[in-house]
Amino acid sequence: MEFRERVARVGLSGVLVALAACGGGPKASGERASGAPASVATETAPGLESAGRVRARATIAGPPGSSIKGEVTFVELAENFPVPGVKVDATISGPSGELAPGNHGLHIHENAKGGCVPPYTAAGGHFDPGPVGNADPDVNHPYHMGDIPNLVVDRLGVGAMDATTSRITLSPGPLSIFDGNGSVVIVHQNPDSGVPGPVKSGVSGGPRIACGVIELVEKSR
Repeated sequence: MEFRERVARVGLSGVLVALAACGGGPKASGERASGAPASVATETAPGLESAGRVRARATIAGPPGSSIKGEVTFVELAENFPVPGVKVDATISGPSGELAPGNHGLHIHENAKGGCVPPYTAAGGHFDPGPVGNADPDVNHPYHMGDIPNLVVDRLGVGAMDATTSRITLSPGPLSIFDGNGSVVIVHQNPDSGVPGPVKSGVSGGPRIACGVIELVEKSR
């Protein structure tokens, strides 16, 4: 699938999910191409409008005693299926001892139940629905449906990320992050290097330092 982002310029690649338009009906759940990198643009396409259907939010917090806090918002854009996608905006801050200046991995993880209980291991791997998905954070990275660009933290400890991804939907469907398990956003201690690696190699960002459950906040009738 495709990312279009303004703030974080990263080398993430992806795969374009060949999903039919709504009129023709989607392919089998989770079906996607593998190994075909998608283009990464440097600017959100102009003129995209909210579909006025689905919005979501994740309130980000670190473990007890942490000063890391922020928010990630999701807006499903008009004619989302499969593009132009979902607009994702993140603003997350923290002191340098907890959220160091530089890049930090930021991903949608596959399990909301207990997912934001430190050390956040119950969040599971990256959101990547089957039957051909592989949620391992490092092995199949950066081809997961839940892979988004790095959070970029400045010298004042304020991090931002602004992207549009066509890898997910908020409305019902095979790529909806509101599946039976729900989803969370995880902030990682280290940068996402944008390449695959061995199990537990940490190439996607390493230790998990903050989390937020993604919740539906608006749905027009």
